Amino acid sequence: MKLSWIKYEKDAKSFRLPEALGFDVFKLQDLEQTDSTIKQLVKQNYDTIIVSNQVAGFSEDIIKKYQKDKEIKIVISLDKD
Repeated sequence: MKLSWIKYEKDAKSFRLPEALGFDVFKLQDLEQTDSTIKQLVKQNYDTIIVSNQVAGFSEDIIKKYQKDKEIKIVISLDKD
């Protein structure tokens, strides 16, 4: 299992623990990069991708492409607020 996280670079709260532990946390400079970043991670054999709620709102592919895909798991994290 290859796991990654995606968040907006200005989001200082999300995924602090995985980042501190050295896991693969990708920071987007532009939220419009969401779908292309997910596609890149899938090509790099990441099979579980966790995205912040803010980032998920900018993806069309999460529902259209990956909802029924049994190989790729996209998890949308909940806001703590």
